[in-house]
Amino acid sequence: MDSEERNKETNIHLTHTMELNEHHHPATDYLLSSLPDNMLEWIENNGYDLITVCNLDGRVLYISKSVHHVLGFKAEELIGVSVLELLSPYDQNLLKSKLNQYATDSQKVHLSIRNKEGKYIWAESVIGRLRDEEHASDLLISVTKDIQDKKEAEEMMIRSEKMSVAGQLAAGVAHEIRNPLTSIKGFLQLLQAGIDRKEEYYKIMVDEIEKIETITSELLFISKPMTDDKKIEMLSELLGDVIVLLRSQAKLKNVDIYLNLDKEQSVFCDRSQIKQVFINLIKNAVEAMKDGGSVFVNGRTNKGWVEIDIVDEGPGIPENILHKLKEPFFTTKKDGTGLGLMISNQIVEKHHGRLEIYRNPDKGSTFRVILPTKQEY
Repeated sequence: MDSEERNKETNIHLTHTMELNEHHHPATDYLLSSLPDNMLEWIENNGYDLITVCNLDGRVLYISKSVHHVLGFKAEELIGVSVLELLSPYDQNLLKSKLNQYATDSQKVHLSIRNKEGKYIWAESVIGRLRDEEHASDLLISVTKDIQDKKEAEEMMIRSEKMSVAGQLAAGVAHEIRNPLTSIKGFLQLLQAGIDRKEEYYKIMVDEIEKIETITSELLFISKPMTDDKKIEMLSELLGDVIVLLRSQAKLKNVDIYLNLDKEQSVFCDRSQIKQVFINLIKNAVEAMKDGGSVFVNGRTNKGWVEIDIVDEGPGIPENILHKLKEPFFTTKKDGTGLGLMISNQIVEKHHGRLEIYRNPDKGSTFRVILPTKQEY
């Protein structure tokens, strides 16, 4: 064989080898278009995400075996059962309104689901509406995971922040209570001395006691556990209660708080949670002004939404840290926890609203809370 023929044969051999390498890479031998039944069975038995398929009335057609890990039921126990029976009364109404609204776009909801022991656990579900071409019908499919531990950790963090706020406000509240107590003591001494005009003094004393009662009630309100009871609330009453509590601290710092709302403004919210938001934001505004000044709380209604601005006259927030303010444990205060704004932001988002933060052109900052005026499922 001459050299030309040997070169030709070598080239053919190399070309053939390259083709084999291109089409028979070892990794491609293990690519699967679908998982074998034994693997799917293993995933279903050991997974902690609960997969459910229901008809549009909410009746269970299929539920993954992972329901045993999540809720304690066997899958066959729940076939044909309405998912509404496993939800808290509030979430039943929420899901009923949504059952026929789901489109192909998935939606995420937080629900309280009853387990086999009768205890409600927090779960997060992603729900979508898909077409079953074989049976010519639409079905609801959901992937649900247990978030009970996450919820409990969040609640513990919120309780810690609430107690921190209560402690910081205590000095101002004690100062505010001392003034009416001094008045009451003086009137009692006059009455002991046999002074006339008793009825007039009694009325003043009752008014002073009511002031003390209002302030202490609001301080106790902070330390109570968070509820989750959303309804239509009058904004003027809600903010009025918050300002009663914070005005005492503001006086100590030579700060005035002004409330300016549209008439009869209302929001759909949980009163205790949204109060916590405004306590955090107005307290921050007061503390931002070391040399005194004014805090303006302005509200307006705009196409089904209420916008509440808390405007201070402090030094303003530097542009380079604006984006960090909602992060956990980030704070510009020497004795701050860095949790107040993060918690406020979480609460507002759970109300389907937004918390926006701006640096004012002249001086100070604006914290804008945007909330729905009515229930929106």
